[in-house]
Amino acid sequence: MKSAPTFAASVALLAALPVFAQDDAAIPAADLIIHNGKIYTMEAELPWVSAVAVRDGKYVYLGDEAGLAPFRSAETRDIDLAGKMAMPGINDMHSHPWQGGLKDLYECNFSFSSTPDEIASTLRGCIAANPDAQWISGGQWNSDFFITNSMESPKHWLDEISVEKAIYLEDDSGHHAWFNSKAQALAGVEDTERDPDGGEFRRNDAGVVNGIALERATQAFSAALPAPTHAENVAGIGRALQLANSFGITGVAEARTPPQALSAYVDLDKSGELTAHTITYQQTPRGTRAKPMDVASLVTLAESSSSANLHTRFAKLFLDGVPTASRSAVMVEPYLTNEEFPESTTGTLMIEPSILTADLTALDAAGFTVKIHTAGDGAVRIALDAIEKVRASNGASGLRFELGHAGYIHPDDLPRFAELNVTADLSPYLWYPRPIINSIVGAVGERAYRYFPLKDLIASGANLAMGSDWPSAATDMNPWPALEAMVSRKNPYSENAETLWPEQAISLEQALAIATQGGARSYRLEHVTGSVALGKSADLIVLNHNLFEIPISAIGDTTPEYTLFAGDIVYQRQH
Repeated sequence: MKSAPTFAASVALLAALPVFAQDDAAIPAADLIIHNGKIYTMEAELPWVSAVAVRDGKYVYLGDEAGLAPFRSAETRDIDLAGKMAMPGINDMHSHPWQGGLKDLYECNFSFSSTPDEIASTLRGCIAANPDAQWISGGQWNSDFFITNSMESPKHWLDEISVEKAIYLEDDSGHHAWFNSKAQALAGVEDTERDPDGGEFRRNDAGVVNGIALERATQAFSAALPAPTHAENVAGIGRALQLANSFGITGVAEARTPPQALSAYVDLDKSGELTAHTITYQQTPRGTRAKPMDVASLVTLAESSSSANLHTRFAKLFLDGVPTASRSAVMVEPYLTNEEFPESTTGTLMIEPSILTADLTALDAAGFTVKIHTAGDGAVRIALDAIEKVRASNGASGLRFELGHAGYIHPDDLPRFAELNVTADLSPYLWYPRPIINSIVGAVGERAYRYFPLKDLIASGANLAMGSDWPSAATDMNPWPALEAMVSRKNPYSENAETLWPEQAISLEQALAIATQGGARSYRLEHVTGSVALGKSADLIVLNHNLFEIPISAIGDTTPEYTLFAGDIVYQRQH
């Protein structure tokens, strides 16, 4: 992909464009004018402008200062960029705002790198601060926590902190949990409990549950945890949207939306508090099934809740787990074996291929965009095989399937993304050199270093989009360190020179296109957002520095000065 033309080149292009005589009085005044800056449009024909005008939340003028005069009136608001860079808002196409907002407001949280002593101290503080609470839930512990911190019984270790409070803590992937005896009792999990399909209770040598639940084994606890109230759900999502806007995000995708979360989104929409294009992937049954899902119920939910800002004809399926120490992502080749994991495995397939094909065929026919969790290259292949059958059955529906966290892709399967019109749902917030990658290395070996082939996917013609997966693995929704990592293939939080598959590094222009236009295409809103263009929603972010005039290592330090959604300021940085 060629580098974007410079601002100076775009100014020269503007000067060369023909001028059309027009009665100024015939042009309605703009509600907002933004000018005196360097606005990166993401449009190839005119990549840079210095001024825009907005009316009714949409761009009605792009150009230079001289062309603004007809759009001004005494009532027109004015933002002087003072030379700063602006660009389209970021689209996070895979996150969990409902869970993240609740976690931020109501749960007991510690960092991924926390030591046992730090976790114990945090838990004791949360217990002291919530004397009437029956459950203390939160997290998140590192995927390799119990490899680097040997515990004879993780359950009894938590019991030493409290036997009166039920403690339930998720890991950094969001797929596994750690619990104490009180939580086990309240969840009704017996030591002799049979492992559920698609899940596992870890046990000691005597066969006693040791306090670790993998994948679907966590559902016994999520069913027992006190459900948040509707007001808490609304507050949590509202908080998540505030955080998203503060990072320059104007499009969010709730990657797994249960009915109670969808109800909260609907209420926020009705009250005018959705400050981003919001996509809700409806939750579907998780785990092995003997028959296809009931698509009709999803259609009913979608039709009853959709609006101009709330887009609900989307669904989420889980095909596998994660390729960390849990070894639950489905891989083409077996995981490494060792003393702790002596049995050979290729992971845990959660939906049989025939059922998957039936589900996808029905959902595609009903007009749903489907996101499939495929963290291993084996799951990617199974999903692509099913999608190929859907295309043969339904024809080209125009809808893109999405493979979530598709970081491991067998070379033979790379061209199939473009051929089958499948989006690669990237997780650049997660994949750079960091502890969770260390856990993956321990599970899959050298294959861990061939993760997320961005350059090859772009060359293949595939649509790429990016998501934070927050609060799973990502500390927050901040897209700027992730964008830096896509270009550098380094840890944006460290000065360490270590890289992860640097041959797959991409340009800044390509990374920005993935974060804006790629997400808009995934939302099916490319005609609405993703670039600065006439008639599109005025979703604009003003940055503290020009991304094209700073070192790549400084991209992660980017901070929006303003975030505008549909022409309204939804975030303004306080200096």
